[in-house]
Amino acid sequence: MDFEFRMAREKLEREQRERKERAKAKLERERKAKAEADRRREAIEATQRARRIEAADALLKAEQEKEANLLLGKGVVFSRTLEAVPYDGYGDKIKLPASCFTELSDQGALDKGPMYFRLSRTDMTVSSESDANVKQEPGTTHSGVLEFTAREGSVELPPHVWSNLFSNDVVDVPLVEVCYCSLPKGTYAKLQPEGMGFSDLPNHKAVLETTLRKHATLSQGDIITVSYGELLYKLRVLELKPATSVSVLETDVEVDVVGSDSVLDSIKNQHVLTPLVLGKVESGTVEEGLFNYYKFSIEDNISQVITSGSMNIEVKVEADTDDGDTDIYISRHPLVFPTQHRHEWSSHEMGSKVLILDQKDAEVAGTYSIGVFGFKGLTKYHITVALKDNNPHRVGENTKTSSQVVDSIECQNCKRFISRSSIMIHEAYCWRHNVLCKYDGCGVVLRKEEAGNHAHCTKCGKAFQQAEMEKHMKVFHEPLHCPCGVVLEKEEMVQHQSTSCPLRLIMCRFCGDMVHAGSAPVDARDRLRGLSEHESICGSRTAPCDSCGRSVMLKEMDIHVIAVHQKS
Repeated sequence: MDFEFRMAREKLEREQRERKERAKAKLERERKAKAEADRRREAIEATQRARRIEAADALLKAEQEKEANLLLGKGVVFSRTLEAVPYDGYGDKIKLPASCFTELSDQGALDKGPMYFRLSRTDMTVSSESDANVKQEPGTTHSGVLEFTAREGSVELPPHVWSNLFSNDVVDVPLVEVCYCSLPKGTYAKLQPEGMGFSDLPNHKAVLETTLRKHATLSQGDIITVSYGELLYKLRVLELKPATSVSVLETDVEVDVVGSDSVLDSIKNQHVLTPLVLGKVESGTVEEGLFNYYKFSIEDNISQVITSGSMNIEVKVEADTDDGDTDIYISRHPLVFPTQHRHEWSSHEMGSKVLILDQKDAEVAGTYSIGVFGFKGLTKYHITVALKDNNPHRVGENTKTSSQVVDSIECQNCKRFISRSSIMIHEAYCWRHNVLCKYDGCGVVLRKEEAGNHAHCTKCGKAFQQAEMEKHMKVFHEPLHCPCGVVLEKEEMVQHQSTSCPLRLIMCRFCGDMVHAGSAPVDARDRLRGLSEHESICGSRTAPCDSCGRSVMLKEMDIHVIAVHQKS
């Protein structure tokens, strides 16, 4: 009996102990659950509080940006982040989607005149080598708008804008923020060439002015590419007034071009004119396929002496190396850099060469350019430009008398007239040592040992030494491809590129710039005036007449002056 009571008591005590432990574990779980709930509630409240703060900051920032854009656009608020796509164009005018036109027109942007935009890279990657003196924000430039034909979500950038935004960086998805802005009219611009040779161009400021006509804006720190025929020059914008970004439309901008800070070691492939002094020898080295350029000037007083015929201009090139060979090409400005196809004088003799400039007109004074071309190998040479006497007869030289001419007989071999008394001795010697070239029209008398080295070109018939024939065939008779698509030999190519090639460089009589002539103008009257396609278009610009103030096309100005103001 006692045993049963003891077992029942132990069972009761065990059950009570288990209930206490379960109750204690339950209280512990409830306490932990409550603590976890409190922690989660606090985290949620903190997150909500941070979101409220971020939303308030974003709202404040949006309001500030809206106010800034409103101030920047003078009442027009426009900002889009678009994917940048390059397109082949000129100047700094971009292409936007049609939806941008709708948004801008709804805000009256079209009524405020030309539209300008600030373009910024969204990543704003900055190179560590950026110029500290440049105030323009890195990865930022300005532009005008060409048309609204780009696909939705993208903006098409010309090479000028693309290179200033992305430089040489490779971007997987280039994103650009486009903001409408208002720019003041520019009054002053300071630019610096990034290489040598730009100042050698005649009227280089006029060339720069023609390039700036294709631009709507200028931004400090931008790089402007100026083309002169096939040559490209890069200029950095150092300073602008009255702001760091200005408009260049319908305004007169004073342009100051400062000297380049490039070192001479870095201009190997640049076209640079080295000045020559008359009578002074200059030395140089030219590699195969490359040009070295020089320039010299003829003053008015020297020009009068040359025009009188008593003196000539002599260009002499003496080669130091036997395995190399050069050609020289000479032109007068405004043709600055003569080439194989564009020049006025040339010499293709092997080794050293002397070239006399025969003057085609009475105007000799001016600046001349010399191009020394490396035809073969590496050639060291000495070049000099000098004035030489042009006296056909030496002092004291006597001419033959008529009696001497009458008392002479023609040699049957060399066809020279020899005195009758010595004709037999002469012919005996002449038939034994001399031979007459049988080529039609040649008639040159040669020593028999030299006759085998005398040859005529099968195409043009000119006489050369056998060693010179290979170079003659390569230079004069190898087909040349003009960039316009025409295939001609050298002499025909020179004539083609001087008179009829649409890609030839001419000095426009209206803008004063060296430009591509283009094909024949559409207007028959312009063709009769002798205008090129560029001059026909450029001359269509109007300017006020100095006498009456009426706006007249530039190409009609001379007719207007004669027809209207001749009597007055």
